[in-house]
Parts: sequence; structure tokens; C-alpha cells
Amino acid sequence: MIPTPIRLAAHLAALTTLPSGLWRIGVVLGGPSGYTEEGLREICPPGIWGPTYLILLSLLTEAAALLTLGLIQPWGEVVPRWIPFVGGRNIPPRAVLIPAWTGVAILAFLWTPFAAWWAMPHDNMTATGHLVVGFLYLPLVAWAPLLAAVALHYQRRHRKVNHTVGLNAWGVACGDGLERLRDGMA
Repeated sequence: MIPTPIRLAAHLAALTTLPSGLWRIGVVLGGPSGYTEEGLREICPPGIWGPTYLILLSLLTEAAALLTLGLIQPWGEVVPRWIPFVGGRNIPPRAVLIPAWTGVAILAFLWTPFAAWWAMPHDNMTATGHLVVGFLYLPLVAWAPLLAAVALHYQRRHRKVNHTVGLNAWGVACGDGLERLRDGMA
């Protein structure tokens, strides 16, 4: 059973990319970006590649955020049956946890500086744009800690302890297993 706060954290993590993603799609569609003309050309150069990049970035970040739901859903533990050749197989916890914890580290590195958005100068933005874009990107700061909370719960749910030695799912001695190892080595 997944506790309600963990379910909420997973769903919130999946939503953290939505405001900035919708803003980027709005920029592609010609909506107000908050940037000066020069700034807009920097983030969305004319031609096909600038808009394509912004749309793909929005779709990929939302897809990555939605993967957080796999930590609380059955499809994060067993491959869905409709997937050819591997459908119905159990997913090893390490195959889920290594990308999840790597994601936490990358997201913290990428988005934590945005907590100081308003302290950084943005010469290529209007004053209103600076304020609004800051609020649209601010939820991304919460993505790493929300993912960490959900990943930690997943890890604890799937911890396999070898009772003879006391190894956790990562193969590290823990709890009374440490005592047994020390006693056996002494």
C-alpha cells in the first residue's frame, strides 16, 4: 500500500514540468514570452529548429516527470503485458532505482539554482516576463526532492534483506547483518 503523501508527491512531481512546458509551447505558438525581441530570438531562433526544440523539450521533460508515477504504479514493478517479448516480467528494483536516483542528482543540479531566479539579472527579458517566467519555472525546483521522496519509498518497499548475512538490495551490509559480519570476521 502506498501512503497518501507518497502518492501526492509522485503526482506533484509529474506536474512540476507542466507550467514551463505550456509556456514554451505558448512561445512557439506566438504567445507573449516575457522576452525582448532579441531574447526571444535567443531561446527560439526563427526557422523550424527553434520551435521544434522547444516543443520536444516540453514533451520530453513532461514524459520524464511522468515516469515518477512508475514508482507508485504496477507498471513500475512489472512490465505491462502488451509490451512484446518482456511483457509480464518483473522489473528488478535496481533497474528502477539507479535511474531514479541519477535523475534526482541531475534534477537537483539543473533546477536548484532556479530558486534564486529573481536574484539573477535577465537583461533579455521584460520586468513582467522576468517575474512570470520565474513563477512558471519555480515548480521545477521541487522536482528533485519530490522524486527523491518517492524513490526512497520505492527503495524501502523493495528492500530485500538476506537474513543470513544482512545485505540490503544494494548488497551493502545493514542492521544486525553488520553485527554478524563483524562477529564472523573477528
